[in-house]
Amino acid sequence: MQIITGPNMAGKSTFLRQVAVIVLMAQMGSFVPADKAIIGLVDRIFTRIGAQDEIHAGQSTFMVEMIEAANILHNATPRSLVLMDEIGRGTSTFDGLSLAWATARHLALRVGAFTLFATHYFELTAFPLKHERALNVHVSATEHPASGGIVFLHEIEPGPASRSYGVQVARLAGLPQVVVDRAKVVLEALEKGDRDRPGQRALRSSWPMGF
Repeated sequence: MQIITGPNMAGKSTFLRQVAVIVLMAQMGSFVPADKAIIGLVDRIFTRIGAQDEIHAGQSTFMVEMIEAANILHNATPRSLVLMDEIGRGTSTFDGLSLAWATARHLALRVGAFTLFATHYFELTAFPLKHERALNVHVSATEHPASGGIVFLHEIEPGPASRSYGVQVARLAGLPQVVVDRAKVVLEALEKGDRDRPGQRALRSSWPMGF
């Protein structure tokens, strides 16, 4: 299992899709876009990528996410390729993180499938410390020192990402600068609260007036 972290727009989902297509091409007997590749056989490819509801079926985005995750957990085998993209993001932070951790643990210990597990929950980067079948990788990005903007390098490197760059990505998307500036202030307060009170994420009581 690879726990994949990195900012939005850096290429995590693209990396997952790329691996799925390459494995599928290889099993068809096709050439793959690489100088060299060693790819074992898989019995099936399972994916949980994207976020959309199913209005016609009365299912919310989170419900669709859980149904797809349940199908994977019930049917994947040690010979399967499993691609999980930000499992748990459709609900509250604590619920989502708990479900993501439990899902990763089940895949690693009970199923034993080849798994790419992309997430924005940085707490999950501690998972490989407890489970030898897992390791951290990240999609690299760097911050421009002068402008404070972000540059996506589109490379998979070992270890967890150092930060998520969410505010910088929002700025690239065109959010008003006043909103971006306020977000930076809130982020600094939250990060300071995490340092002052480790393990606590509900920090509204420590926010300055006006937030």
